[in-house]
Amino acid sequence: MKDFMKHVLATVVGLILFIFIIGFFGVMSLVGMIASGQSTKNVDKNSVFVLNLSGQLEERAEDNIMSMISGQVTGNMGLDDVLSAIDKAKTNDNIKGIYIEAGMFSSDSYASLQAIRRALLDFKKSGKWIVAYSDSYTQPTYYLASVADKVFLNPEGMFDWHGMAAQPFFLKDLMAKFGVKMQLAKVGTYKSAPEQFTADHMSDANREQVTAYVTGIWQNVVKGVSESRKISVEQLNQYADSLITFADQKDYVKYKLVDKLVYADEMKAEVKKLLELKDDESISQVSLADMANVKRKKNEGEEIAVYYAYGDIVQTSSEGLTSGGGHQIVGVDVCKDLENLMNDDEVKAVVLRVNSGGGSAYASEQIWRAVKLLKEKKPVVVSMGGMAASGGYYISCNANYIVAEPTTLTGSIGIFGMFPDASELLTQKLGVKFDEVKTNRNAGFGSLARPINDEEMSYLNNYIQRGYQLFRQRVADGRKLPVEEVEKIAQGHVWLGQDALKIKLVDQLGGLEVAVAKAAQLANQKEYHTRAYPGKADFMDQLMNSANSSGSYLDGQMRETLGELYEPFLMLKHMNTQSAIQARVPFVISIK
Repeated sequence: MKDFMKHVLATVVGLILFIFIIGFFGVMSLVGMIASGQSTKNVDKNSVFVLNLSGQLEERAEDNIMSMISGQVTGNMGLDDVLSAIDKAKTNDNIKGIYIEAGMFSSDSYASLQAIRRALLDFKKSGKWIVAYSDSYTQPTYYLASVADKVFLNPEGMFDWHGMAAQPFFLKDLMAKFGVKMQLAKVGTYKSAPEQFTADHMSDANREQVTAYVTGIWQNVVKGVSESRKISVEQLNQYADSLITFADQKDYVKYKLVDKLVYADEMKAEVKKLLELKDDESISQVSLADMANVKRKKNEGEEIAVYYAYGDIVQTSSEGLTSGGGHQIVGVDVCKDLENLMNDDEVKAVVLRVNSGGGSAYASEQIWRAVKLLKEKKPVVVSMGGMAASGGYYISCNANYIVAEPTTLTGSIGIFGMFPDASELLTQKLGVKFDEVKTNRNAGFGSLARPINDEEMSYLNNYIQRGYQLFRQRVADGRKLPVEEVEKIAQGHVWLGQDALKIKLVDQLGGLEVAVAKAAQLANQKEYHTRAYPGKADFMDQLMNSANSSGSYLDGQMRETLGELYEPFLMLKHMNTQSAIQARVPFVISIK
């Protein structure tokens, strides 16, 4: 028996040592993988930067340690990485040009596409070339590819050019089938976010604003393509009207939309001509991932902080639409981060990069306060991305200066509260019975047994009205405008950046680089460098987050399956955990 126990103990100890050794070498291997992935990239002479347009374009790329371990590609591209790579390629003498390979690429924001396009045009000023190729151009990819010196298409490829349409959907009748309806308190004629749940068609005011911004975005796209391809705006609109998508490929060359029809393997010869390589020589390529590790020139001057605030605005990370996945602007975290930047003497100015359709009105007010305190110590400039509307505008309005893209969606000064009434579902469809004992007239407010009554709704409307008046006052103070003037452009109205400039909601049109330059000017810094905040999650944080994100896979599958319906259904799921009072634009703004 004693020998048996010795053998068992020896076996257990051996297994523990084996697991420890395997774990140790596994961690060391992982560290080695990360280190090699982050090592400095030396660019060979006569190289080409390959910009592969595929996957989803996001505001900022997030490192994913689990993807590195599994070898899976997330399919997401960070706007920050793309802009940085193009800028590095412009100043790197070993990179002779950019090869755009347009694939299955999508973006929620034409403002982001506009920023990339402007960076590509700036790249061409260096005298270097850009060529583009695709098996099938979508409108977003062609908008970017049209800046190229030569645009190539597969002889059997497709060219999509059809104009733009916004097609909001409405869930009121669907919810009614289950005995559920939304009770609404809101301020703002144009505040259209609740319409998805309370109406079955667009209101006249919403149709007016959607028509304005869809038309404005399309005009920007057509103007850009027209200037690059030397095709008149009228002709481009005629092509869209005639659904040129289904035309013969040879017609695309005839109409000057593309320069040549070639197969993918023939593109190598085209690029070799530009690089002046012989047929038997190979092309030295640099990818987007490689460019992340290409050194910039040494940082000089004082620091300008660029703080990224994008996603749904919530007070804590446990609430909001994207608590099942996606990025959030978490009020308590942002306030703490901005306080740290305020107290950091190394930071001379802060650029707040905002890309958000809003969220919690309470969290927006707290962030507004943090920006106010930061502004008292150093300049704050806002750079608006694809959207800085409702709560997104709330947190922006008090900055010293606001820069927006021409196609940024902004404004939407208004708030609302939605409260689900499931009493019909419970009492009539499911047969649940309720009784009640109460001490005061409104003690049963919020009960599942009945809808909100008229008296209770009057209190809610007064509460919403006070919140709207506060929002409006914040804008008036921040933009140095009379409240009466703000009221004329408020009421939940969504504006394009180019129109917001005319009504003084923003100060200048441009991208992040313009905002950074303005921040440096306000801080009296002629030489400066930038640093991004908040820092990306480190190795251990990512491992811990991955271990706690068991629902992320299902969330991703749900997003893929439901498509545009994902966020509205997720909103219903988290109705009880998110802030009751919301400052946000429509849950889904889909422009196709």
